[in-house]
Amino acid sequence: MGMINAPTTDLTLLDNPPLIDPFGRAISYVRVSVTDRCDFRCTYCMSEEMRFLPKRDLLTLEELDRLCTAFVTRGTRKLRITGGEPLVRRDILHLFERLSRHLVSGRLDELTLTTNGSQLANFAGPLAATGVQRINVSLDTLDPEKFRAITRRGDLAQVLAGIRAARQAGLSVKINCVALKGFNDSEFEELIAWAHGDGMEITFIEVMPLGEDRADQADQYLSLEDVRRQLSATLTLEPISHRTGGPARYMRVKETGGRIGFITPLSHNFCESCNRVRVTCTGTLFMCLGQNDAADLRTPLRLSEDDRALMLALDEAIARKPKGHDFLADRLVSKPRVGRPMSQTGG
Repeated sequence: MGMINAPTTDLTLLDNPPLIDPFGRAISYVRVSVTDRCDFRCTYCMSEEMRFLPKRDLLTLEELDRLCTAFVTRGTRKLRITGGEPLVRRDILHLFERLSRHLVSGRLDELTLTTNGSQLANFAGPLAATGVQRINVSLDTLDPEKFRAITRRGDLAQVLAGIRAARQAGLSVKINCVALKGFNDSEFEELIAWAHGDGMEITFIEVMPLGEDRADQADQYLSLEDVRRQLSATLTLEPISHRTGGPARYMRVKETGGRIGFITPLSHNFCESCNRVRVTCTGTLFMCLGQNDAADLRTPLRLSEDDRALMLALDEAIARKPKGHDFLADRLVSKPRVGRPMSQTGG
């Protein structure tokens, strides 16, 4: 696929008001998946044998540009590109190049992505050239054998080389680490020291009950309240007011001077200030990660080149955004989980 043609209705519907949900929360942060494919098969995210979607079901890069532009028109200030692994999508740089116009115009504050780091050695420089300034890299262990086991096929050395390339390209890197009982719970201090030693932030995330075949989630679940107490035994954690627009709550480590974040969807949810929605690579909008209600945006996108039907679909969907999710630690086993895997929803 070549370069993306400019949409015919690009930012022409300037009279559209900001998207505000029934609880008065403005939708200013949208996470957009560009593919369900990934070169890893992380055990808490995907099945080992995945059936990926046919190409015809995925939004084209042109449609993704139109969709993101519609959200920007309606008040979105932060776009995060996700997957699967977004950097395995063919010609993905063309999408970043097109979306960068919203950074130049000032309509968008941040264009960023979450990646597993496997392709960063090749993409870091070009991403920085499009205006990306900050990225998240998912990394749960610094042990090569454990890394291969959790990803089922990943090469830790390749990811670390990608992270170095990102740093050399001037990108700010935040490490995302899923806290897994019995797997990496003895590595947290090492991970913090490594990340902070190279000027990177690190955020710990509780495993989330997504996917029907994630039967081991209850055994993997580790409350970040316990992690915080564990770290406090040897480190001085100081609460700070730093925010990035996402769900993480941050603390500063006095001994390193670096920041660590905690994303706690089970032990302490963050729904009251939720300003986010997620769009899958097929154009399905999930107003809440922990609910099954969704809206089809692909049909209005393909209905015509005019964005009126798309704008109406956005209004109707955000009007149904719930107050919060239903992720609770004590229901991890007894209550049916959201059936779709994280790779389908987008990271």
